[in-house]
Amino acid sequence: MPDSPTPPSLPDLTPDARAWLDTATVRIASDPHAVRAAFPAAARRCGKAAADQVRAALLLALPLRGSALAAEVTGLYRHGDAAEQRAVLYALPLLDAADPDLGDRALPVTREALRSNDTTLVEAALGPYAARHLDPDAFRQAVLKCVFCEIPLDRISGLAERTDAELTRMLTDFARERIAAGRPVPADITSLNGPTPQAPPRDERISKGAA
Repeated sequence: MPDSPTPPSLPDLTPDARAWLDTATVRIASDPHAVRAAFPAAARRCGKAAADQVRAALLLALPLRGSALAAEVTGLYRHGDAAEQRAVLYALPLLDAADPDLGDRALPVTREALRSNDTTLVEAALGPYAARHLDPDAFRQAVLKCVFCEIPLDRISGLAERTDAELTRMLTDFARERIAAGRPVPADITSLNGPTPQAPPRDERISKGAA
């Protein structure tokens, strides 16, 4: 079993909230199914501002590893509301660090979030867990989705390290299409890709359109 992970940094909790969290984590450590009741109750018992961190602490208390941990986390994601889903995504890199056997087993959660129309989930999905485990093509498509959804690229973990020639080409093509359509190019594409490609001369655009 891996060493106990560093718990998430918790904001100040009231004495009642702290007592509830301590009791819940002890219960979950002895009965993993207890997390299913505690997880949705976290915001009500500890406050919305602390809910992500409290829920991460609940997940870190699970005595499960590998595929069993991935199955429990996936179930919580699929049965949770948007706030609970975001908390699962927030916790994935912490769980990954705590359990070497987790690996890419929780990627279905990340992929589901990236298919969502909820930009907060898309952004939360692209944390350190996705940066470590998404395959190159899936990572590139996720970056493009952020561009289309106007999610700032500096919120994507590991972007500088995972930017390759193909992603650069895709972003350059996107920038050229925007310029040709007379639309602005997001500034963060320019900072990532270098100088923005110039639009072709107007006469050339007209001749291409007539061809």
